[in-house]
Amino acid sequence: QVQLVESGGGLVQPGGSLRLSCAATGYTLDSHVIGWIRQVPGRKREGVACIHYPAGSSYYADSVKGRFNISRDIPKNILYLQMNSLKSEDTAVYYCATYWGTVEGETCPAEYDHWGKGTQVTVSS
Repeated sequence: QVQLVESGGGLVQPGGSLRLSCAATGYTLDSHVIGWIRQVPGRKREGVACIHYPAGSSYYADSVKGRFNISRDIPKNILYLQMNSLKSEDTAVYYCATYWGTVEGETCPAEYDHWGKGTQVTVSS
């Protein structure tokens, strides 16, 4: 059974950093597309970053490009999202999710198939 468990969220001041983790069980991180998505209540979900399969290339939303970095530790089966220079508009619940299909082009999936429960990130002074 596939399980994705996020951790690492919390309260951080503007300009600060956080690293989110997503521990995967039931499948290996390098076998499908995997990504981070965030959501603010009442607003549309936003794909933040993803890693393609099988190429392993990573892609980012314009809103986080240059500030966030997605990576994975395959032996540990953990996905990371390093978030730097955080802004108040980065406040959201962050989810990791996997997509069983393939993605064409330099973009992330529009929809994902299996999700974790999320971790709250709050950027505030």
